Amino acid sequence: MHLPAHLSKLAGPFIVISTASLLLAGCSSSGTTVDVTLQEWAVLPDPGSVAAGEVTFTITNDGPEDVHEFVVIQTDLDPADLPTDETGAVSEDGEGMTVIDEVEDVAVGATEELTVSLEAGNYVLICNIYSADEDEAHYAMGMRVAFTVTE
Repeated sequence: MHLPAHLSKLAGPFIVISTASLLLAGCSSSGTTVDVTLQEWAVLPDPGSVAAGEVTFTITNDGPEDVHEFVVIQTDLDPADLPTDETGAVSEDGEGMTVIDEVEDVAVGATEELTVSLEAGNYVLICNIYSADEDEAHYAMGMRVAFTVTE
């Protein structure tokens, strides 16, 4: 681009600003956000299905009493049929499933974020905390839900 001499000194900053604006605009529109509510005894994603790619889970623990965690598992198993140990907690290295990532110890009232790249397929979202004091496996208490990622 050829500009008159009196404008060429100003062109550099404008081009930089314009490029930066385009880059920021591109970043803000990429990926999908899923709001997840953890509560006794449910995992509630909204929406329950997304397109493949970068997904950010915004995870809020509504309690009312217990600390929870959030685990993303890729599997074709039914949410109620994940392999468990003697306590009722999911064996995260069990057959037929792959743990993608997790956020541990989300306090009551807290919100955490987890960003992962998900391929098309079937997933299960769980809380996998076991409380020895209360002899409660949160997964066994119902904190699990199917989650689908489409092409």
